[in-house]
Amino acid sequence: MRKALALTLALCLLNVPGFAAARAPSADPAPRPLPQEDQGYVPYSPEQLDNLLSPIALYPDPLLAQVLLAATFPDQIDEAARYVRGSGSSGVDDQPWDVSVKAVAHYPTVIYMMADRLDWTTALGQAYVYQSTDVMTSVQHLRAMAQAQGNLVTTPQQQVIVEGGVIRVWPANPRLIFVPVYDPAIVYVRRPSWGLAIGFGVGFLIGAWLNHDCDWGRHRVIYTGWSGGGWVERSRPYVQITNVYVNNRYTNVVVNRNVVNRPVAYTNINRYNSVHRDVNFDNHARNAPPPGPSYRPANQNIDRNINRRDPRLDQYRGHENQPRPAQPVERPQFNRPVAGEVARPAPQPEKPQFNRPAAGQVSRPAPRAEAPAAQANQRNQPFQPARPQANQPASPAAQPRAQSPPHAFGRGEGGFPARQAAQRGQESRASKPSPPARSAPSREVRGNEKRK
Repeated sequence: MRKALALTLALCLLNVPGFAAARAPSADPAPRPLPQEDQGYVPYSPEQLDNLLSPIALYPDPLLAQVLLAATFPDQIDEAARYVRGSGSSGVDDQPWDVSVKAVAHYPTVIYMMADRLDWTTALGQAYVYQSTDVMTSVQHLRAMAQAQGNLVTTPQQQVIVEGGVIRVWPANPRLIFVPVYDPAIVYVRRPSWGLAIGFGVGFLIGAWLNHDCDWGRHRVIYTGWSGGGWVERSRPYVQITNVYVNNRYTNVVVNRNVVNRPVAYTNINRYNSVHRDVNFDNHARNAPPPGPSYRPANQNIDRNINRRDPRLDQYRGHENQPRPAQPVERPQFNRPVAGEVARPAPQPEKPQFNRPAAGQVSRPAPRAEAPAAQANQRNQPFQPARPQANQPASPAAQPRAQSPPHAFGRGEGGFPARQAAQRGQESRASKPSPPARSAPSREVRGNEKRK
C-alpha cells in the first residue's frame, strides 16, 4: 500500500509545471525570431560578414564598439562628417546626434571613412541590428586569421590579449588611441613582402566619449560608464568625465532599427571581397527595398526651420497628375461696347512721315553717303582739330560750302596744289646738268686688271 501511494505521489509531482521545469536540464535558448516587420531581411552569411567587417575588425575594442553603434545612424554619420570637415571636432559634444556618432566624430579619419563609404556603413549597421552575435563572431574569426599569420601582435600603439579563446585589442597608451591602417587583402592572408602589415598614424586623445566596450562573452556592445578594469582602469585617471557621455540614460544601449529601411547599392559593397574573393552581396538586393513615401533622410537644417509633421506638406504629394476641379474663369473684356451703344472702330496710329515735302515745296535729293573706301580712310586718320582762321568774314548761312575730296595724307592737306608742284619738280630736274657718260673699258685694260 505504501509503495502504491509513493508511486502515485511521484507521478503527481512530475505533472506539476514548475517542478518539472526546475528539474529539467537547461537547454540553449532558441534564436530570437525577427519581428513581423523585419521578415523581409535576408541575413548575411559568415563569409559575407567577414568581407564586410574586414576593414574594422582589427580596431581597438573601445573604438570598434562605437563604430558598430554609429553605423546604425548613417544619416547622422554623413552630417557629422560635413560638420567636422568645416568646423573641426571642438563643438561635437553640443550636436544633437547619437552619443556613438559624437564619439566617432572625435576621430576624423574614422568619420571620414564611414561617410565616404555610406553604402558600406549602412550595410554594417543593418548587420549589427539583426545579427549582433554573428557580427561579433566574425570579428573574432578575422582576428584569429590575422594572428595566425603573425600580423596581429602587441606594439607600442596597441595591446593584444588572448584569453579563453577571445582576442582583445586594447590601447597600449592610457592617454592615446591609435587607428590601425592595413590592407585586408594581406593582413588576414599572409605576411607582407617587406615591413609590417599594420601601420599606425597619429594618436588621438582618449576621452569620456569612449563610453562603450565590447562584451565578447555575450557577443554585444555594452555601456561601461567608465567603471571596470582593463584599459578603462588604466585610462580613467586621465579622462575628464562629463554628463554628456557618462549618464544613466545610456545604460540601455540604443540602436537605430530603422536603418533597415534605408536603400543600399550592393554593387558598391561587392568590392569588399578581400577575405573571400568568390563571395558577393547580389542576393541582398531585396534587403533594403526602395524607400516608401514616409521615408525621409534626417536633415538637421530642415528640421530646425520646417515642421516636418505638418500635414500640409503631404497635401499635394503624389497628386500633381490628377485632374483638379474646373473653376470658371472670367476673361477680361477689352473695348467691348456697352448694351445700346454702337461699336466704333479703334483709332489707327499715324505712320511716321520721313523726308516727305510739305504742300507746295519741291523735294530735294538727299545727300549721298561717302564711299566706303573714303570712310575707311577717314577712320584710319588721326583726329586733327580745325584751326581758327583770323580776319575772315563769316560766310553766308544760305550758301553751302563745297567740300574737297579727302586726301590720302590727311585732312589738313586738302588744298595742296599738286599740279604746280609737279611742274616745279620737272623744271628743277631740267636745270641740273647731266653727269658725263662713262665709256666702257677696253679689253686690254680688263685683262690687266684680272692679272693684278
